[in-house]
Amino acid sequence: MYLYNSATHKKEEFKTHTPGKVQMYTCGPTVYHFAHIGNLRSYIMEDVLEKFLRFQGYDVNRVMNITDVGHLSGDNDEGEDKMLKGARREHKTVMEIAQFYTDAFFADCQKLNIKRPDVVQPATGLIPEFIAMIEGLLDKGYAYIAGGNVYFDTSRLERYHIFFDHDEEDLQVGVREGVEEDRNKRNKNDFVLWFTKSKFEDQALKWDSPWGVGYPGWHIECSAISLKYNGEYLDLHCGGIDNAFPHHTNEIAQSESFLGHPWCGCWFHVHHLNTSDGKMSKSKGEFLTVSLLEEKGYDPLAYRFFCLQSHYRKALVFSWENLDNAQGAYGKLIARIAGLDPQDGPVDPETVAQQREKFIRAVGGDLNTSLGVTALYDALKLQANDATKLAVLAELDRVLGLSLREKAAARRAEDARARESASHTGGITVDGEGDPEIDALVIRRAQAKKEKDFALADSIRQELNRRGVQITDLPGGVRWRLAGKA
Repeated sequence: MYLYNSATHKKEEFKTHTPGKVQMYTCGPTVYHFAHIGNLRSYIMEDVLEKFLRFQGYDVNRVMNITDVGHLSGDNDEGEDKMLKGARREHKTVMEIAQFYTDAFFADCQKLNIKRPDVVQPATGLIPEFIAMIEGLLDKGYAYIAGGNVYFDTSRLERYHIFFDHDEEDLQVGVREGVEEDRNKRNKNDFVLWFTKSKFEDQALKWDSPWGVGYPGWHIECSAISLKYNGEYLDLHCGGIDNAFPHHTNEIAQSESFLGHPWCGCWFHVHHLNTSDGKMSKSKGEFLTVSLLEEKGYDPLAYRFFCLQSHYRKALVFSWENLDNAQGAYGKLIARIAGLDPQDGPVDPETVAQQREKFIRAVGGDLNTSLGVTALYDALKLQANDATKLAVLAELDRVLGLSLREKAAARRAEDARARESASHTGGITVDGEGDPEIDALVIRRAQAKKEKDFALADSIRQELNRRGVQITDLPGGVRWRLAGKA
């Protein structure tokens, strides 16, 4: 398997510190609001990556943080805590906000078939570990105290900037909102490890520390959480491209200074979901959520399908037209799979194995999910029986996560019910709104037309018109809707 490593700026063969074992860390959400679909693109691609590693036989330990304290609105140590901002917005406590939006995040993940990580750690549950790591950095001379806060001293590093092959706008996305300069810093790039009450009197969550009552900086959280659950050597760190600077840059600085050796072998960054006006973000108002997609009639897995059709290192442009196309293609794919006969067997294991290896070669070239989707259509064209095709599709879907067999089975059951209904109505299929009385009138009218009793058919139509029912005759059936409804 080859992945593009953002730290070395090239595609490399993926290797792990311990053979067969992957220590994987993914930056989790700051739970002050709903995740928008731009955020969720990163989690979808990270989910595919984890599943692909497991598909190849790796033992994966995936860790994710939940940021419920310390993430400031400027992302660069300035502005107010996003959690406090959310609490003020909704007139709730910070912990009520954190629990509500954590639950909402994982509900969205479930709808998108995103697997829950092996370890999920809220930042507020690991304060002693943060303090211990900061003490270690102070002892080693990589941190200093100024104005009541503890700062990391970037001047001690031979190299600070790691990811500067990316667009400046991507890297600097966190430095915004007209923030004020922190005059306690010795160097421009220094960052806060611990804030004290001297600077944030109104902070809702505070803890005792050797430096005064306060709370951790955002960056120290991920380093300490990974150190606790992944160990000293991390194989794979994932996140959105907007976290490359300053967050991931600062993670490398503090982790390697604390440990005294290289820390993470590979960095995996997912690029932005854009609208026609640029990057999707909460602050800009393009706040599209999974729930909103559902309200508009979209299957959340159609959005996952939409994301899989593009490479994770390319910006993906969202529009309703593009999503319509993805939903249509996803529906047609399900319909084709539903047309396969599960009893048309037996399964040919050699064909399944061959297609599995072909899939690994295709997707293993820097997580090429578009080729993974192409492999689904190739499976439908195989010179094989239906049971074998279904077995291949099920195997590939272990990685792609599109619920293909489940959706196809539901479609078959729905088609069977329609055929059963038609058998009881003289072969007439009724597409209506679930009112048995109106269904019966529509069927009587259709049967009257078949029997050329046009007088009866007209009288029934007049009765339906009086009830506000609009009728559309279709080949083999009838569709009815109440007036005023689409």
